[in-house]
Formats: sequence, C-alpha cells, structure tokens
Amino acid sequence: MNDLGELGSRPLSRRSFIRAAGVAGAGFVLYAYGPAGTRQAVAVVPGGTMDPSVVPKFVTPLLIPPVMPRAGTIKRRGGKPVDYYEISVRQFSQQILPTGLPATTVWGYGAVSSGSRKGQLLHHAPSLTIESSWDRPVRVKWVNGLVDAAGNYLPHLLPVDPTLHWANPPGGVGGRDSRPDFEATPGPYTGPVPMVPHLHGAVGVGDESDGYPEAWFLPAAQDLPIGHATRGSWYDFFAAKASARFGASWGPGYAVFQYPNDQRASTLWYHDHTLGMTRLNVYAGPAGFFLVRGGPQGEKAVIDVRSGVPAVLPGPAPAEGDRFPSSKTYYEIPVAIQDRAFNEDGSLFYPDSREFFDGATATDPGFVPDTDLSPIWNPEFFGNMIMVNGNTWPFQAVEQRRYRFRFLNGCQSRFLILDFAHIPGVEVWAIGNEGGFLTEPVNLTADHDNRLLMGLAERADLVVDFTHVPVGNHVLANIGPDEPFGGGEPDNDFDAADPGTTGQVLQFRVVPATGPDPTTPPRFLRLPALTPLPVETRIRSLALLEMMSVAWDGPAEAMLGTVDRDGSPEHHMWADPVTETPRVGDTEIWEFHNFTADAHPMHVHETTFEVVDRQALVTNEDGETEPPSRLAGDPRPPEAWESGVKDTVIAYPGEVTRIRARFSNPGQFVWHCHIVEHEDNEMMRPYRIGPEQQGQPAG
Repeated sequence: MNDLGELGSRPLSRRSFIRAAGVAGAGFVLYAYGPAGTRQAVAVVPGGTMDPSVVPKFVTPLLIPPVMPRAGTIKRRGGKPVDYYEISVRQFSQQILPTGLPATTVWGYGAVSSGSRKGQLLHHAPSLTIESSWDRPVRVKWVNGLVDAAGNYLPHLLPVDPTLHWANPPGGVGGRDSRPDFEATPGPYTGPVPMVPHLHGAVGVGDESDGYPEAWFLPAAQDLPIGHATRGSWYDFFAAKASARFGASWGPGYAVFQYPNDQRASTLWYHDHTLGMTRLNVYAGPAGFFLVRGGPQGEKAVIDVRSGVPAVLPGPAPAEGDRFPSSKTYYEIPVAIQDRAFNEDGSLFYPDSREFFDGATATDPGFVPDTDLSPIWNPEFFGNMIMVNGNTWPFQAVEQRRYRFRFLNGCQSRFLILDFAHIPGVEVWAIGNEGGFLTEPVNLTADHDNRLLMGLAERADLVVDFTHVPVGNHVLANIGPDEPFGGGEPDNDFDAADPGTTGQVLQFRVVPATGPDPTTPPRFLRLPALTPLPVETRIRSLALLEMMSVAWDGPAEAMLGTVDRDGSPEHHMWADPVTETPRVGDTEIWEFHNFTADAHPMHVHETTFEVVDRQALVTNEDGETEPPSRLAGDPRPPEAWESGVKDTVIAYPGEVTRIRARFSNPGQFVWHCHIVEHEDNEMMRPYRIGPEQQGQPAG
C-alpha cells in the first residue's frame, strides 16, 4: 500500500506546484511582500540587490583553469605509483563580476603544497583541474581550511537552515547527522562549517573515499564550540578503512581519499557533499574538474577512419607546470557553467527565507516547529546571472579552427539548453559525456538544431568547429527555462531564459586561424568501442516524489522511494533502512518512476551506467504520473548524446527512465537527485553494494 499519508503529506501536484512557485502562464514570476503585506511582482528571475541588466557583459576574458600541482609521488613497493595532492578549501576574495564592480568573497579549493617550484598554489572558484592518468591512482589529503588568519573558524557565507536532516554539528556526537527538534523557529546556523569532498563520476572508488554525506569534518579551528561534533557519524569508520586499505592517516580537519582511476578516460568533477548543506557549500564556490586520460578507451584509441591511425583531437589543454596566466594557446578548454546572484556590495546572494520562493512567512503559515515548512530552505533556486569558470559572462577568443570544450552544468536547479544556432557557420559535434567517449560522434548541427540539453551535473565533450564562422563576436546562448524544467521545447512548452541575462552564456571572439588546423574532422572519428554490460540479474523500481506541505500550498520536501508490485510509490527518508542492496558483481536495471511535475537529474555514486530507454506512464489531467504506475505506449531509445556510459540521467515527469549498471565494489554509497536543493531535503538515499560491513555505523 502507498504509505505517503503517514506523515500527513501528499504528493505535490503540478497544479499545486504552479501555484506554489508563483508561475503565471508559462513564465516564472515570484513576488516580494512589503511591510503592509502587499504583494508586488519582482524580476522574472529574482535575486539579490544587484540588477543583472546593469552588469557589463563580455568584458572579462574566460579564465582557463590551470592544472592542480601535485605535492609528490608515492612509490609503493610492488605497487603502482600514486600521485599525491594536498588540497584545502579556503575563503578569499575573487573578482567574479567585471573589473570596476566589487569583488566577491567565495570559497575554493587549491593546493597547499607542490613538489615543483612551477606549481600554482592558487585557490580559485572553480578550482584548478586535476589531471590524472588511467590506472594510476590519485591520493588527496583534503583539508577543511575554513578558518581566519588567527585560526578561528569562519561561519558560512550563506544562510544555513538547521531544521533539515543535516550534518548538525551542534547536536554533538549523539545528535549529529539528524533532523533536530526545536521548541521555536530557529535562525540560521552560524557555527563552524562541515565539509566532505566527492569526486563526481569516480568508479571503483572505496566508500571511504567517495565523500559519503555523513563523513564530514569541521576545520581544525582553535575555537570550536564545546559540545559540537567535529566529524560525521561515518568519519571514524572510514578513517579506519583508509588506514587498512592504503595506509593513510586522517586527523582533525582533514581526510585522505584515494581514487583508483581504472575507469574509462572521462570528465569528472569534484565538489562538496555534506549532508543537508551541499547546495550552500557548492554555491559558495568549492568545485573543480578532474580529468582521467589514457587507457584502452582514451584519446589514443580514437581512430581517423581515413587512415586507420589515431585521430588528432583539438589540443593542447593546460598542463602541470604551465605559467599562470599562460603564454600558451589552448584548444581544449573545460567550461563550468553556473548560475549566481549578487548584492550591490559584490557578495553572493542566496535566499535567507522560504518567503523568497513562494511568500511563506513566519506568521502565515508559520515554520518549523509549528508547521512542516523549513524556514530557510527553498525548493529550487535560479540565479539571475550566468557565471562561467568563475566570471560573469566572459568572452573567449577563438581562431577559425576546431576546439574541444568540456562543458559542465554546475548550476543549482537550472537545466541548460546550449544553443549554438546564432553562430553562423558553426559546426558542433558531441563526442563524449560523463562516462567518456560516445559510441559514435553526434552531429548536433545537422541533426539537433545546434542545441544540446544538459541536466544538472551532466557533462558534454564537444568539438566546435569555427572554421567557417565569420570573424567577429558571437554569443553562445541558453534557451533552457528560468524555472523548473519538465521537458519539451522552448516557446511551445516553456519560456526560454531571459535573452538579456540568463539566456546568454559567453561570447566567442572569432579571429583568423594562425595556421593550418591539424585536427581530425569529427565526421571521420571512430570512437572507442564500448563493451556492453552483462544481462541484468534484477530490476528495481524506484520512485521520485515531491511532498506537499499540509500547512501551505507549496512543497515541504522532495523525496525518493520504491514502487511496489502494484505500481504504488512508497516514500523513504534518508535515515530509513537501506532498500537498494545489489550484490557485488551484479548488473541491475534501475527504473526511475517520476511521480512529480519536474525533470530530475538522477546521479548514482560509484558506478556508471547505460541509459536503456524511457517509457510513458499513465498521467492525470495535470500531466503527472497517476498512482499506481502503469506503462503507456512503447519505450523510446536514449538520446544520441546519451550513448556510451553516464553517471547522471534526466528522468522526465510522466515517464519511467531505465538505466543498466554493474555494481562491482562493495560498500555504502548514495543515489540522489542533483538539483542540489532537492538532495539537501530528503531526495537522497543511501544504497549498499554487498552485505553490511562489520562495525559500520548504525542507520
């Protein structure tokens, strides 16, 4: 039976969500409330006190992240050498807005030591790129350096809602990693900040090194409040595993993770993953690219079919030891797209009240503990400015030749539809996604209107050919919505992003080529063959849910769950017993039955997967899946750019999305929606490969 009613909540209907989000027609309009309670419409994409329309565009050159320097190499007797890094997260000031406007206080990762005098000891948001080699392990000492010059802890830059199920250091050892009880509505948490890094897309990594949300750690500050828990409930267990597995010691303010790097050559990225705080920690800045190169499915396995020899892909990319700023010209460039909002003093803006989202206030209807509404958490957040590699609306000079761009959608809740259609003469090919190269190149120009949809955390490896683009300035657009995405096409199904702000990503300044282009045209590329996964041993039916508040016409939380044999969804909270328990070595199909009005980018840790297909479900008049879940029509195949293997997949409303994954490494991991506001409020679940581990923390 469906047990959704046990909490007094009910699934959020599309009609209710539209009212809650303040949508008028197809546009996303929110409201501000004056002192007398009068409601006034604000900007289509509201934000801080800085008006995005007055921020100059395309005046700042695109920053191409340098390579993170290694601290050294660990030589193991009888084993593979290990590249060793020491990386901290720190607070600093960065010029994100154009010069002349105020700088912004952010957080970012950076190396604290380098084995070479050329190493860049630079903290930046986004952070430097970790360049790694296939089958050569990487070990990182991750340091929480969020302390001031005197060694005292720094509070969060953004408002932390302590009413969620979160890390909860004030709860002490007994109350950490919990949803605390309150006698009155609390203000934001202002204590020391917990952090735990996750390498998104890492395959075969031990659970001690995956960035489990309950393995966080506070900085080693001298003024930590008495009684606060200094580390998460899984930290000590994983510290013992790290010592036994690869001889690493953990200590106050740091943890040491090791990544085997025996997966396909691919574009990974690293970011914080603290329980109930990911949206805030990542928004503050800590994230960066991690590239795996080489191996049997790496660049040298890409063949030029005209000659049968290895193809030439656009390059070079930044390399370890390059000067910064570099005197080199790069033709392979990582591009992290994020949305942000700012105040007039340059500070980051992020809502400090649920009122920002849908007008809910402490008096109407009230917050925790009087209702089920958390006072600060917002169900989604859409920044009203686009930031690329740490600057708002930058430009990049490109020659009339081919380039390789590794795109990342690093936004909060925003789906992107990259639109090259207004760049005359451009030709765009997709050659890879999260898990490495596709099965064959995809001509986005000829077959997909020069557009590419990217869900949250998805990556796209594109070859963009500017050979026939006229010299001059051309803008890469975004026609994804300034609102929750439910599928479909702009204009017909939703309004595209504001063309004056969030509808622009970056400017390409096209100049004549300085010489012949030696790279292989994408139509002549034969990408590395993919070994199909074994036939599945089990099919798991899983539910994506949003829960309506009992006190307010809006969502209280997002959830995951299971689907029973009758097709009825059963919700599960983060703290409920683990329900997904594949055996070591098994291949399974996971079916994501979407009972919500939104598309959700679903991410499964520790493994990559094949997208099998999608199939419509019977829906109600609001277009939502109508319980019990029932199939309608025939399955449709994955999109062309979803071939190969992925770690994140878009699950559309009114559909079941099927993936096939092999689970090879035992341990405790998580799966979740990568709309970070969702994952921070119950849309994340632990899963376990193999049996429970001896001595593991209780659920």
